[in-house]
Amino acid sequence: MDGRLFSILLIAALLGPMQATLAQQERPSSPQVIEPEVERRDINRARIDTENFELGGYAGIMSVEDFGTNAVYGARLAYHITESFFIEANYGMTTTDKTSFERLSGGAELLSDSERDLTYYNAVLGYNLFPGEVFLGGSRAMDSSLYLVAGAGSTDFGGDDEFTMVFGFGYRVLPTDSLAFHLNVRDHIFESDLLGQDDTYHNIEAILGLTFFF
Repeated sequence: MDGRLFSILLIAALLGPMQATLAQQERPSSPQVIEPEVERRDINRARIDTENFELGGYAGIMSVEDFGTNAVYGARLAYHITESFFIEANYGMTTTDKTSFERLSGGAELLSDSERDLTYYNAVLGYNLFPGEVFLGGSRAMDSSLYLVAGAGSTDFGGDDEFTMVFGFGYRVLPTDSLAFHLNVRDHIFESDLLGQDDTYHNIEAILGLTFFF
């Protein structure tokens, strides 16, 4: 009886290590952790210069209600109060066409040639609504901003100076630290009795501008 018990214990002692070895061989090996090698690219950013003044010019088209759409050009001076707010002064001019009534009447002239020249000046407050970046290629980023403007000024047209409200939006891109391109759409609103009755005129302009910080 003791001999059989001794044989059983001996067999168990021999089988135990063998089963552990087989189990270790059958166990799937843990996957090797791969550390990704991300190559960081250097991006050159054009930032707004440390100076706060901005000076430049612009050109585009202006639709004067009842007087056609013509070329407009002017000058702009801005001062950046903070990163979000700026004030801006503008002076622009355009020459209007004849009205449909003048063309159809066959000779009636509502305005003289000099009175067809429209000039305006205004001051607006701007707010940088969505500052961001524009990427050129894979290694250059240019600062940009979508902004809103609102203000007031005066329009000289048809022999009268009219108080004018100005509302609009613009988009600014800086290819260098001190150079900026602008795209603007603005509405110049004033009241006039130029055509015989009081009316509100909405004169829309779309302009491209180039300015320098100094």
